[in-house]
Amino acid sequence: MTFHPAAQILAWCLLVTAMQVLAPGALLIAAGLVLFWAFVVSGHKFMQLLRRTRWIMFSLLLVYAYSTPGQPLLDALGMFGPSREGLADGVLQLTRLLAALAGLAILLDRLHRQQLIAGLYTLFAPLQWLGLSRERLAVRLALTLHYAEVAMLRGKRTWQDTLRSLFEPHGETTRQMELPLYRFAASDILLLGGALLILWLALG
Repeated sequence: MTFHPAAQILAWCLLVTAMQVLAPGALLIAAGLVLFWAFVVSGHKFMQLLRRTRWIMFSLLLVYAYSTPGQPLLDALGMFGPSREGLADGVLQLTRLLAALAGLAILLDRLHRQQLIAGLYTLFAPLQWLGLSRERLAVRLALTLHYAEVAMLRGKRTWQDTLRSLFEPHGETTRQMELPLYRFAASDILLLGGALLILWLALG
């Protein structure tokens, strides 16, 4: 079953929001299901995201472990050691982050770049009421994703090389970008209805 790209992006946002308010027990179960699904259907993409965010996740755990007051994990370290409450909070936040990355891996695996931009273009529609051009936003997003992909394909580079490349001319000619347009279907309503139901249950 295929869904509108905008519906898939919005459903991911709703599920990430639901993860933020779930009780710890329900969070662990829900996150476990999402992680299992990500490994099954989008394992390669999920591992890529994990490699790119591993230091952020490690830093998050350390910040919670050492900044949250509570009972020391090791009495010998006293105030210089992590707290049990901090570690527990850090693990919960890490679980939320892992679930969000797992859902994002599934989303990115289902949508190629044009579909992703087309979905965001649809979601940008309300910005026109503020006098902003969603066409310009879509083009800028497409260029950002393009150059990010080119940078990753160049392999490992030092920060000096990356900084130097920012000032080099790219030598590209003018291009035209075409976005596929999709219509919302009954399946999209069911997808968003299910995501809203999950969020409502989580808030309840």
